[in-house]
Amino acid sequence: MEWFQLPLGPMQTNAYIVYNDHQECLIIDPGEEAQKIKSFIKQKELNPLGILLTHAHFDHIGALEEIRNEYHIEVYMHIQEKSWLGKPEKNGSALFQGIKPIVASAAEQIWERESSVEIGHFSFELLHTPGHSPGSMSFYFKESSFVIAGDALFNGSIGRTDLPGGNMDELIKSINTKLMTLDDQTYVLPGHGLTTTIGTERLNNPFLQS
Repeated sequence: MEWFQLPLGPMQTNAYIVYNDHQECLIIDPGEEAQKIKSFIKQKELNPLGILLTHAHFDHIGALEEIRNEYHIEVYMHIQEKSWLGKPEKNGSALFQGIKPIVASAAEQIWERESSVEIGHFSFELLHTPGHSPGSMSFYFKESSFVIAGDALFNGSIGRTDLPGGNMDELIKSINTKLMTLDDQTYVLPGHGLTTTIGTERLNNPFLQS
């Protein structure tokens, strides 16, 4: 299994394409610039199986409709943010000047709890990691030693908590009880910025030092 990072849009939000030897792929957080996503998929001759959202903030869903309509695939997200796709005031696109309000159709698949998930030949664990937003999810691919952490944990930092539904104490708890329990060698694929590892963040992240 392999993954590819695509920083997209003015906020350089990281979309990820996870793909396997069966030429299947999952698209995570298509935030902007749909053409870049489609170009990579075409280049690798991949068959998209679904769109996974770590959370529903505007910079993670800007290309959602175009990608969903291109491949006729379903969207997966957490129940606590199921209404956000269609409401700019909730997904944040109505809160910032210069941002076009984003309205997308409802997700076809709603996750209500942590579980093991299988889509095609992919298997991964759902980790509910709220704090940046109430429905924030991380996707842990144990066999391949990486976790897609959205805007929970960054290289040397953590997600902001000043947007509606954000909570600093909850975010720190999510990181410590869900992400920091993973092996130190686990790669962390964040929603913004460079890749890191659990071990690196355990030692060096200033927000996690007691």
